Amino acid sequence: MVSKAEPSIRKASQLWRARLYTLARVVHLYASMVSLLAVLFFAATGIILNHPEWTFGSAQTEHAYTGTLPPGWQRGGQVDWLKTAETLRTRYGLKGSVSDHRNDDQQASLSFRAPAYAADAFIRMQDGSYSLRVVQQGLVAVLGDLHRGRDAGAAWSWVIDLSGGFLLLLALTGFILSLLLRKTRRAALITALGGAGVVLWLMRSAG
Repeated sequence: MVSKAEPSIRKASQLWRARLYTLARVVHLYASMVSLLAVLFFAATGIILNHPEWTFGSAQTEHAYTGTLPPGWQRGGQVDWLKTAETLRTRYGLKGSVSDHRNDDQQASLSFRAPAYAADAFIRMQDGSYSLRVVQQGLVAVLGDLHRGRDAGAAWSWVIDLSGGFLLLLALTGFILSLLLRKTRRAALITALGGAGVVLWLMRSAG
């Protein structure tokens, strides 16, 4: 004997599945649109990182400078780091942000960093004279550092986090869509389990 509650339960279940399917499809669609450029960029730069022997766009330039800081770079015997950094940045067009600064009784040092870019200044505390070395690497190194998020700043860090979030949404909603469709459910589960097994085996082999 069929319970009167069973049709309503079945109907509610079908309605829930239909709503979940619609939501997953919409999220999957827009996540894929937003993630397209991120997928292209991180896929291409990942391949580049995996082949360090590739030399295109890998030219490196180095420049060395010397000079003396203007009066006022110290206040009360302490280095005015902001004024010192901006003086050097203005004189030589330095890029990036200050990543490190320190000093002792004899010498102060100041470093600027950006993707594939490094500028290091060493300053004599006695008279403000300095030497500056600037190293700029090529396009391949820039792309590699952007892929890793190295010395790219807070804004690029947000780009990486958001890209990862959208890719996660893309993968989860795609998996949900596959599970909700009866024709693809079995294949989706077999593929997911098989892929997870292969990845775990490769991770174990690499370790």
